[in-house]
Amino acid sequence: MLNLVKGNEGLPIHLVSEADYPNWFGQQTEFVCNWLKHSGFEGKGHALVPKNDGNLDSVVVVAQDVNSVWALATAARELPARAYHFTGTAEAQVNAGLGWVLGQYQFTRYSSGKDFGTLYISDESAVQTVKVLAEGVSLTRDLVNTPAGDMMPEHLAKSAQTLAAEFGGDFTEIVGDDLLAKNYPTIHMVGRASDHEPRLIELSWGDEGAPKLTLVGKGVCFDSGGLDLKPAAGMRLMKKDMGGAAHVLGLARMIMAAKLPVRLKVLIPAVENAVSGNAFRPGDVVTTRKGLTVEIDNTDAEGRLVLCDALAQADDEKPDLIIDFATLTGAARIALGLELPGFYSTDDNFAQLLVRAGALREDAVWQLPLYQDYASYMEGSISDLVNCSPTPFGGSITAALYLQKFVTESQWVHFDVGAWNDRDRPGRPKGGEAMGIRAVFDALQARYSA
Repeated sequence: MLNLVKGNEGLPIHLVSEADYPNWFGQQTEFVCNWLKHSGFEGKGHALVPKNDGNLDSVVVVAQDVNSVWALATAARELPARAYHFTGTAEAQVNAGLGWVLGQYQFTRYSSGKDFGTLYISDESAVQTVKVLAEGVSLTRDLVNTPAGDMMPEHLAKSAQTLAAEFGGDFTEIVGDDLLAKNYPTIHMVGRASDHEPRLIELSWGDEGAPKLTLVGKGVCFDSGGLDLKPAAGMRLMKKDMGGAAHVLGLARMIMAAKLPVRLKVLIPAVENAVSGNAFRPGDVVTTRKGLTVEIDNTDAEGRLVLCDALAQADDEKPDLIIDFATLTGAARIALGLELPGFYSTDDNFAQLLVRAGALREDAVWQLPLYQDYASYMEGSISDLVNCSPTPFGGSITAALYLQKFVTESQWVHFDVGAWNDRDRPGRPKGGEAMGIRAVFDALQARYSA
């Protein structure tokens, strides 16, 4: 439920910048000034302002940047559960509304949630814009936050099927040994050791004559590391290793809800990287869908293996653009931290749109280089490729260069994301997170709605 409604009900919210607060304070009545002063309010955060009779009159929210998406996010979570209203330009209402809704996000599948206040804004289009964005972000967060026991490949497929049905799309999946029959050998290889059958999930939507846009998401629903077993600390959060799949489903929801004029396809290779007697081994060689052979150096570098078959299928269809999301490397997190997703692009114009959109929408992204001189690290001695570089340096780049071998006919963007907040920030609670999808959606609107 989004606590955002068209209308003018409730307590008015006065959003004031820290720099302008002394001026705003000086314009208030003596009663209000005394109340704020003696209640300990120092011009940061928010305060409820009463009338002379003790009833509430308004709310003042003081933010460093009143134009920020996150200006109301903390207040949205901390104010009493009642009605409020905010006025401003249409853009200001979108920012305020989005921060309000994302600030109130709760993952309530296993526990009861808290009641929050409702924000009324006057612009119906702003309400609808916030709904599109917030529901996409919330879907991604929910999927990542769900424990692996309830988010195995079959559950992820059900989420995609439900989404397709909601927007009139088509859903198909290829499951288990059918992956071998239909030439998806690496997806099958990585997932075959699990009791939860591996699968390739596909969602299609939109006018078949529209430009083709394909989204590919890494769906490793739990990553034990395989025979190259992770230590306990490294395994603890591996429910989030399907974060790439969660990102493309959240982005797909935005695209379909906004009726973006594209022919959308979503491909999710969904597996559990488990350990059993038939688990794939270091030193094994697999022939991929594209025909390239890959020697397995490390079974914990499995994400690029499941992605390469899906990317090869996407590329065969020569769409206008392929975008993939994956929780692919620790190297990207070491370089950029958890909160800044890195991306690679073969389309310079779209890369520029992404960077601008990230800054404008406060959904930062950072372009990394497809530095071809590192490609030799991924060459095999008894195979075309290896799945892991022999050097720890430039690990996100070498992983991206591996994936690039499977996209030769289409423009391509690859996101290496963390999908997880390790701290609470306004509007971005600790836990599963959608990183970069609002920026990508904005860039796609610029590309396809012009």
